[in-house]
Amino acid sequence: MPLAALGGMMAGPDTQAEVPASPVTLADAAAVEAFIQRYPTALVEFVTRGCGICASLEPVMTNVARAHPALAVGVVDARDDPQLIDRFAIASVPLLVVFVDGTPQGRLAEGFQTGDAIDAFIAASV
Repeated sequence: MPLAALGGMMAGPDTQAEVPASPVTLADAAAVEAFIQRYPTALVEFVTRGCGICASLEPVMTNVARAHPALAVGVVDARDDPQLIDRFAIASVPLLVVFVDGTPQGRLAEGFQTGDAIDAFIAASV
């Protein structure tokens, strides 16, 4: 299922923003920052092109987005903006990070995860 596209078009915090029903593609560090500021609770998946595990998580992340209507889910290719690698200390992908009010609350970088495992990770992080 294709991911909804989101570039640098988000500006400023908006706590009334409608949460997307499917994962949103984020272009770079600025888009990630806008995303986590816009949505009070967000899950960002850091991936790289060519990562088979990352690709296999795409339908799982779509289901996670649908199952959590108050959680905004974003996906960003960490190679597209090296600043992301430094800022979030990305050593491996996929990396899932839960943000609450723009602050990282949990990290999961243990390869492929089932929807149930991601649900448990989210619950432990918020």
